[in-house]
Amino acid sequence: MKELIEFIANSLVDDPTQVYVTQIQRGVSHNLRLHVAKEDMGRVIGRKGRVANAMRVLLRVAAAKEGKRAKLDIEEPR
Repeated sequence: MKELIEFIANSLVDDPTQVYVTQIQRGVSHNLRLHVAKEDMGRVIGRKGRVANAMRVLLRVAAAKEGKRAKLDIEEPR
């Protein structure tokens, strides 16, 4: 699941070196945090959040195939 989000994000952004995903696992639930450069936030979120929502749907489908749950948060790196 982490690799899926990294692949999608790297395909969207101008600076793939700033993309990284952290994953926190609690039982069957996975919380993923996508960190991208400030300049690439608009590309990853998309108009009215459509790109971000599409990424979340794909993540949920991939997690459901493995019998798990997943949540995606998008943040700027610190």
